[in-house]
Formats: sequence, structure tokens, C-alpha cells
Amino acid sequence: MNPNSPIRNGNHHSFDLNSDATTDVDHEHLNGFNNALGKSKPNLHDVIRKQIFDDLLSRSKDLKLPHGATNEVAELFSVHVRTVRRIWKQGKDCLLRNEAVNVCSRKSKNCGRKRLALDSDILMNIPLAKRTTMRDVAAAANVGLHAVHKLLKSGDIRRHSNCIKPLLTDRNKKMRLEWCLSMLDPRSVHQDPIFKGLFDIVFIDEKWFNMTKRTENYYLSRVEDDPLRTCKSTNFIGKVMFSAAMTRPRMDENGNCIFDGKIGCFPLVTHVVAQRSSANRAAGTLEIKPITSITKDVMRSFMLDKIVPAVRATWPREDMHNTIFIQQDNAPTHIDPSDKYFQEVAKQDGFDIRLICQPPNSPDLNILDLGFFRAIQAIQYKQCPKTVAELVNVVEKAFEEYSPVLSNRIFLTLQSCMVEIMKARGSNDYKIPHLKKEQLEKEGRLPLNLKCDLELVNEVSRAINT
Repeated sequence: MNPNSPIRNGNHHSFDLNSDATTDVDHEHLNGFNNALGKSKPNLHDVIRKQIFDDLLSRSKDLKLPHGATNEVAELFSVHVRTVRRIWKQGKDCLLRNEAVNVCSRKSKNCGRKRLALDSDILMNIPLAKRTTMRDVAAAANVGLHAVHKLLKSGDIRRHSNCIKPLLTDRNKKMRLEWCLSMLDPRSVHQDPIFKGLFDIVFIDEKWFNMTKRTENYYLSRVEDDPLRTCKSTNFIGKVMFSAAMTRPRMDENGNCIFDGKIGCFPLVTHVVAQRSSANRAAGTLEIKPITSITKDVMRSFMLDKIVPAVRATWPREDMHNTIFIQQDNAPTHIDPSDKYFQEVAKQDGFDIRLICQPPNSPDLNILDLGFFRAIQAIQYKQCPKTVAELVNVVEKAFEEYSPVLSNRIFLTLQSCMVEIMKARGSNDYKIPHLKKEQLEKEGRLPLNLKCDLELVNEVSRAINT
């Protein structure tokens, strides 16, 4: 044998990888190295291939491996034994040819099936009505369904759920801009605009809560039967309208809640004595019936008998002499801010309660429509009420259990929406920004109120005045 050959007697061999010297690498780290590639059968990284050959070489004697060495190394590096054998053969051949050992992957960088590219112009030229399903997109673009699915997974195309938003007139947009400007602290408008705390506004609104959804998703085991839900007609799913009143929670300097901001959640129901016996109750039983005809008289009654007394009962005593605003939308059944009956009740016990109306067609300017109703409805749907009384109890419990920390975040979302409305010049064509409120809260950097760009405020002011 050539004395200059890299092969020597014993278990120690000298070889040149024509690269930086490799050091011992943690096998647990190497096992996870390839998993980061996100493939079921990834190509081994060259560092791992070198480590595998180095391990085999240290076990060999005169380039002959002991029995079971490849199986042990394969198990150690969590790869297939045939992969280990190929690496050993590749490196050993280099040594036998007196060449520098090279066990790098011999696959080219651009191997495999070529990636399908769908021209964005082709996709955008397809009418939206023909882009509602992947099958429609595949047919319109003249590609396979599997190709569309791969493009969706890779992020080249995206799925979008589109909802209908209220139609806004130019006057509506102007009123929305004026409303957003009025929510800024007047002391900061000319220097460093920042929103008010909104601690003096009580948001009210109404919403129907159904006992169940028409369609529901469940996760079942393989042996379970599909659940059967029945109803005489989906039009007769039990429902109750609730009128909720909510203001911003208040925290102390340590972040502890001192006022949760929950004024009340009032079901619009009546109590009726059953006239006849049935399989469900005896005659004379007091039943709860939902009010199905919501009129202005009904809403006035709830405002005067439920909401205003609840505001007086729950409002922090230290702020009872400040003006309190009750914000409502412009539904025809809502009472006018100048309603004489309301004004009589609003001045009682030394309170100064006033009624204001948010801009028309602007549910995104009410925290109940913006996120609170949906949050407590998600909690309510996790229960299975069977009667109106059970539904009322479930919704009221969800209202009481909802965390004031989460409701405080909705107020910051409201302020961010007002910034976006000003950027969109009063339009509702915007995306609600993600502020990462939870992360900021954990880091202790969650602001009490959001700031607004001074130049944006000046541009909006000029646009309103023109």
C-alpha cells in the first residue's frame, strides 16, 4: 500500500474534507436540524453527513466496519441504514482513490418537480364570482385542482372571507370623521394627538342570541357516530334579544381591576302565566317569553327602568358628579336624545346622564358590535340551553364572567379603528390592525390610550372644512 495513502493501520485515519475542521456535534441537535426543513424526507445537511462518516470511520479498522456498525449509527442519527451505507461507500471510495473525502449530497440544488407558477394577472382577471372555490379557480385558470391547493399552502394565493359592510354616503363619511376627531383629547390635538380614555361613555346596543347555530363543527373519534340535531324548522330556533350596557373598565396602578365596566345585560322578555297544562309544565306556571316585537315604547321602558338605574347603581362614586354619556346607534326604535321622559330620569340623584347617537351605519364605532357581543356569544355557544330561561341564564353568566382585561383591549381596538377611519377618509374599507395587545400587556407596555399622527389629524380637519 502506498505509504502516502491516507489509510493507516488501527482505528485512526487522517483525511482532508477540504473544508473547515469539523468538531463533535450534539446528536440531539443534529436530529432536529433536518426537521426544520419542513419535509417528510429531507436531504441530510452536509454537516450531518460528515459527522456520520466521521463516526463510521472511528469504528472501522482498515476501512472495514464491524458487524452492526451501520445500524448503530443510523439509530444514533435517526436516519435510514441505507443512507448511512451510501455515505460510508461515498467516503470510502474517496479514500481508496487517495482523494480528499467528500460526502456532501450529490443532488443538485434545483432537483425535483418544477414549481408551478400561477401568474397573478391571470388570477386577477378571473371574475370574483368564479373564484369562490378552489375547483372554480382551477377551472378558470386551466390548471389542476392539486396545483391550486399547493399554491394555497405555499402562500402564492390566499383565502379571503368577505362580509358585506354598511353603505356609506358622503355625509356619513364626514360624520364619521367628525366623530373620530371629537374622540381626541382637545388638549393634545395641536401638538401630540391622543385619544380620550372613554371612561365617561356607556355603550349600549341590542343583539339576538340564538340557542344554537344552524351548522356546528365537532371533533369526533373514529368510533363515534355523527351527532343528530333536530328542529322542526331552522326558522324556529329559539332566540332572545338582549340589551347590553358597557363602559371601560378601570384598573389601579398595579393593574388590578377596581371597576369592571359592566353596567348590565338585560333580556327583552316578559313573564307570562301558562294558561294550560302541557308535557313541559303545569297550568299556572310562570313562563319566560321573548319579546318579539321591539318598538320604541319597549326600548324607552328598558332605558328608563333598566339601563339608567343600573348606571346610577354601578357607577364609581368618585365620578358620579361628572357627565356620563350613553352612546347608542341610530336604530328607529331608539329614543331621541331630547326625549323628555329620559331627561327627567337622567337628572335624578345628582347625576348628569346624556344620550348621544353614534354616526349612522357605523357599528365599528361601538365596542359591543366591534367585539364584545361576539366574545360572549362564543362563550354562550359552548353551553347547550334548551329553554328560553336557560338561554337567559347562560348569556347573563357569560356577560358576568367575561374578563375586564379582555374588554379593555376592545377599547384600544376601537381607538385603532378610529385611526384607520381617518386614514380612509371616513370609509369602512380598512382592516382592523393587530396591535399585539396581549404581548404588550405581558411586557407591561400596553398603552392606556393610542396616539394619532398630527399630520393625519390636520389633513382630516382640512378635508372636513372643505
